[in-house]
Amino acid sequence: MPLPEGFLQELKLRNDMTEVASSYVSLKKRGRNMVGLCPFHGEKTPSFNIYSENGSFYCFGCGVGGDVITFIMKIENLDYIDAVKFLAQRAGMNMPEDSFDDSMSVLRKRIYEANRAAAKFFYTTLTGKSGAKGLNYFHSRALPDATIRHFGLGYADENRYSLVNHLKSLGFNNNEIVQANLAYQNKNGNISDRFYDRVMFPIIDLRGNVIAFGGRIMSDAKPKYLNTSDTPVFKKSSNLFALNFAKNSDEKALILCEGYMDVIALHQAGFTNAVATLGTALTPEQALLMKRYCDEVIICYDSDEAGQKATNRAIDLLRNAGLLVRVISIPEGKDPDEFLRNKGDKGRDAFKNVIEGSGNDIEYRFRKMKTKYNLELSEGRVGYLNEAVKILSALDNEMEQDVYVSTLAKEVGVTPDSIRHQIRKHSRSKYNKRQKDNFRKLQSDLNGRNDKINTERYKKQRVTTAEEGVIAYLVKNQDKLSYISSQLDENKFQTEFNRKLYSYFSERIKNGDDALMSVSGDFTPEETAKIFRIINSDFAKMANDETLRENIGVINDEYARLKLSDISSASDEDIQERLRRLRDNRK
Repeated sequence: MPLPEGFLQELKLRNDMTEVASSYVSLKKRGRNMVGLCPFHGEKTPSFNIYSENGSFYCFGCGVGGDVITFIMKIENLDYIDAVKFLAQRAGMNMPEDSFDDSMSVLRKRIYEANRAAAKFFYTTLTGKSGAKGLNYFHSRALPDATIRHFGLGYADENRYSLVNHLKSLGFNNNEIVQANLAYQNKNGNISDRFYDRVMFPIIDLRGNVIAFGGRIMSDAKPKYLNTSDTPVFKKSSNLFALNFAKNSDEKALILCEGYMDVIALHQAGFTNAVATLGTALTPEQALLMKRYCDEVIICYDSDEAGQKATNRAIDLLRNAGLLVRVISIPEGKDPDEFLRNKGDKGRDAFKNVIEGSGNDIEYRFRKMKTKYNLELSEGRVGYLNEAVKILSALDNEMEQDVYVSTLAKEVGVTPDSIRHQIRKHSRSKYNKRQKDNFRKLQSDLNGRNDKINTERYKKQRVTTAEEGVIAYLVKNQDKLSYISSQLDENKFQTEFNRKLYSYFSERIKNGDDALMSVSGDFTPEETAKIFRIINSDFAKMANDETLRENIGVINDEYARLKLSDISSASDEDIQERLRRLRDNRK
C-alpha cells in the first residue's frame, strides 16, 4: 500500500525543498526561483533550479529533477522509503504503521546489520588465535592496536565458510548474505564466503553504517585488493574510504590517496583529512561529494605512470567540481605509507613539509611537461608553449592566466602578448566547438532524439509538445480538469508515456488528491525527473487558457488525421467491419 496522502503532505510541509537543499547547495534567489551549482554534476554556471511554487527542483544541465524526497534519494543514495524515513526523522515525525511496501527498506536494514556483524566478526577473528597471520601483517606495516581498533580492521580466515556460518547462526538467510555481497552462491544454491585469507578494511558511510569491505591479500596473489561490489546500500562510485573521519577534521582541504593503507598511515600521523577511492579511479560523484566538505583537494597518488595518468584525470574532475587542486610529489617516488614509515618519528613533520612545498595543479602539469621537451631547442620551446596554452585556455580566471603567462614568457623567451594571442585563439576554437556541440544537443533535445523516457517523441514532436502543454496546465490548474475532460479524451494522447501521465493526474484530482504529492513514489527517478521538467519548463510557464485550447486542438486534429490515415490504408473488409461496430454501438 502507498503512504497516506496526509502523511506525505505534512512531511513535505515540514521539509521545505529550499531549506533541505540549502544544506547541500549554496543557493541564490533568481526571480521566483532559487538557483545554484548542481550537486549532481560538475558545472561552473548554475543550472540547478528550485521551484517553491510546487516544491520541486530540476537541473537543466544533467536532467535530474523531482521533489524533496527525490532530492534526498539522489544525494544520500537512498531508496524511496528510506528517503521518506530520513525526512521524517529530520522533521521529528513518526512513520505510519503497516501501510506501505517497505520490502527494499527492510532488505537494506538487514544488509546494514549483516555488514556490522561481519565487521565485528572480522575484528574478533583478527584479535583471536586464528588471526595471528593478519595481526602480524598489520603490525609489520607499523599499525598499533589503537589504530586497528579505530578503523575496525579485521581478518577473514582461510575457511571459506567461517563468515557464512557465523551470519547464519545470527539469523541471516542466504539471500541477505548474498545481497550484501558477503558471499557467493553456486548453481546448487549453496553459499560460501566472498572474502577469505585477507586482511579486512570496513568502509563506513557518513551516518556510521558499515556499507562495504575491502580485503587485501597478504601474498603476491591476484587480485591484490578485493572490494565489495555495488549492493542496495553501497555504490562504490559515490563513496570514499575514511570520509566518515575526515569530514570532522579541522583542515580546510582533503588529501586524496590511492589506497586504504596510505589513508590509515596518514591518519595515524595526524593527517585526519585523508581519504581514498574504493578500488576505482576517481569519479565525478566522488569529486562532488568532496566539494560538500572542502574547497581544496590535495592529490597524493603514486608517482608511477598509472599514478600520473590517474592524477591528470583527477585534476580535471576536481576542477570541474569547483575545487582548488594541489598535487603532492613525494620524494623518491614513495607512497605516503612507505614515506612515513621510513621517516619514523620525523614522519609527520617531513610529510607536512611535502604538503607545504607542493604546487597547484597548473604548476604540477608544467613540471611534467618540461620533462618532455628540450627547452634549449626551438622546437622544444614551441611544443612546450603549445601544451601550456591548452592548459591556460581552460582557466576561467584571467588574473590566474596572467600570472602564468608572465612566468612562461620569461622562461621561454617570448613576449607575453604572443602567448595571450595563442590562448585567445585556442579559447575561440574551443568555444566554437562547444557552441556546435550545444547546438547539436539542443536540436536532439527539441526533436526528442535523446528522450529515453518518452521514446515516441522523436516521431511525434508536434503532438507530444501539445500533450506536455496540457499536462503542465492541468497540474497547475487542477480545478480545470472538468473542462479539459469535456474537450479531450485521454485515448487521443498519441504517446504512451504522456497518456499515462494524463490518466494518473486526472485520477488523483478526481479523488481529491494533490496531483504531484506521490509522484516520487509512483514513478522511477528518471520518470520523475521527466515529469518535473515538463511542469517547470519555459513552455509550461507560458501555459494559459488560450494555449490550452490550442494544445487540445492540436491533439484532436492529430488524432483525427491518424484515424483518417488508418481508414485510407484499410481494406474493404476492415472498413465494413468498422461500420458494423459503429452500428452495433448505436443500438
